[in-house]
Amino acid sequence: MTTATTRNNIQHIVNEIKLQERLIRQRYTFLKYQNQISILILLLSFIGMVGIGTLYVLEQVPAFTCIVIAAIFASISHELEHDLIHKQYFKTNTFAHNTMLLIVWLMRPNTINPWYRRRIHLHHHKTSGSSQDIEERLVGNGIKNPLIRAIVIADGLLGLLLMQKRYRKEVNGFRFFALFNAGFPITTCYFAILYSALLYHSVNLIEGNTLAWPLWLVATMDWVDMLMVVLILPNVLRSICLNFVTSSMHYYGGVSNLLEQTHVLNHWLMTPFQLFCFNFGATHSIHHFVPNQPFYIRQLIAAKVLPVMKRHGVNFNDFKSLKNANLYT
Repeated sequence: MTTATTRNNIQHIVNEIKLQERLIRQRYTFLKYQNQISILILLLSFIGMVGIGTLYVLEQVPAFTCIVIAAIFASISHELEHDLIHKQYFKTNTFAHNTMLLIVWLMRPNTINPWYRRRIHLHHHKTSGSSQDIEERLVGNGIKNPLIRAIVIADGLLGLLLMQKRYRKEVNGFRFFALFNAGFPITTCYFAILYSALLYHSVNLIEGNTLAWPLWLVATMDWVDMLMVVLILPNVLRSICLNFVTSSMHYYGGVSNLLEQTHVLNHWLMTPFQLFCFNFGATHSIHHFVPNQPFYIRQLIAAKVLPVMKRHGVNFNDFKSLKNANLYT
């Protein structure tokens, strides 16, 4: 494909995305109230997450139901954070903007703070597909070893510890403690709770519940177990699904333009994962062409935009790339 053809194809896609956004905004005039919509979505997802957690504590729903539903609400907060990073809501109201960022961080405590993430996400748009794209590399993109990749996808802290030497060597300006400290105190507490629960229950399993734990520890672990169900495990589920999807759909190496940064991942096999990352695989490629657009707009225009993207050179469901650590070919 010639450079001129590539430029034309990219422009066709960008024009179609913007056209479909204009049409959908003309059809649904309430979409102009972008700030108010963001607050409504945040409140509904936050209340939903707190509500299902409360029902679990009151023994009205089982743990499995709580984990699944809370994970779905948490996935919505991820989309809100992504839009906030691109300053789609309350751009001129610092207090409201930062309050929203804090709330979505509390709903997703296994991520670094969103103010630091803004830096690496905007850097992601400049370096997508290259070794310098630390945001995608932190979730497994470009890792060929399936075991290490699975660890990185499932556990951000353990993955960072395993890969830090390689990151230091390959990523300009990478600093382990800058990333580690970006999680304090919320992400730090998340991992403390998660690892404490895993250690406690693993010991009980090995010893057959024969150990006589101190009463204060047993009482503390009751609280830990409650937090595991209402907050920690929902985010384990959410982040595994999101990390798997995003690290699968972004290319690593061989990328020279926007058409080659991602492929659209909308195969039916991905449906269980898409459920917990708000259909990320099917819509995120749109974001690469037009970054400044609320997530719900992408969902509304995807049916019209995706066929145009396909006609103009964006790959779809390129599972073969996973065999070569996401290499674009």
